[in-house]
Amino acid sequence: MRLPGRLGPLRSTPLAARPPGRARAGPAAGRRAFARGRLGGTMAEEAKRLAACAAVDKHVQNNQVLGIGSGSTIVHAVHRLAERVKQENLTIVCVPTSFQARQLILQNGLTLSDLDRHPELDVAIDGADEVDSDLNLIKGGGGCLTQEKIVAGYAKCFIVIADYRKKSESLGEQWKKGIPIEVIPMAYVPVTRALTKNFGGAAELRMAVSKAGPVVTDNGNFILDWKFDKVHEWSEVNTAIKMIPGVVETGLFIDMAEVAYFGMEDGSVSVREKQPR
Repeated sequence: MRLPGRLGPLRSTPLAARPPGRARAGPAAGRRAFARGRLGGTMAEEAKRLAACAAVDKHVQNNQVLGIGSGSTIVHAVHRLAERVKQENLTIVCVPTSFQARQLILQNGLTLSDLDRHPELDVAIDGADEVDSDLNLIKGGGGCLTQEKIVAGYAKCFIVIADYRKKSESLGEQWKKGIPIEVIPMAYVPVTRALTKNFGGAAELRMAVSKAGPVVTDNGNFILDWKFDKVHEWSEVNTAIKMIPGVVETGLFIDMAEVAYFGMEDGSVSVREKQPR
């Protein structure tokens, strides 16, 4: 398990070259693929694919145990992972962060496992709703934050993949839907009151779209979306929120990510990483 520590200075670098033997995709090839993607799908969707492929090609190696995140961007990562497993005859074991991730793993013919059998992971790959300049994240737009944080926390290396809309300097700059907080159903009202009293802003129970009533997580809990009204010291706020009785987990991922890959509007991939000490 990686113990949290202080992040070193961060730097943004061009996508590093892939190791010998892997398929290369230079800037021109990336732009051509991006152009094709814009014709066949949305710009954001192609940007997600570029980020996902870059991360999988750079960080996945033979005989690894991988944490597989949830959400729309991770779909592209699993597809690329399945391609590499087939093409390179890789031995890879996958631990999911949600029902969706589990189905993706099975549908793509990958080996499914869990934390009982593999309590330590080599790499976890997941998306994010927003990534700030210190690699702090807001996650949980898809309601899978608790299992996502567990899997990321037990990985030696946590990699984030996202499109250009998720890249910001400070949390709340791009993502306007608030910080998801998973709560025990019986406590959602007092937790809502405690959030607004102690930290300001507004907290709302997330309601389902295709069913009557609230969203229910894979763990059987509710989600509150806390829309903060000022910049906070996120590490302190994260700890304080988790101390509120009834709170299961927050969508603040503080000091966890090692590197983030962003598919950009021009077809390039921007990399924001932790500077080695």
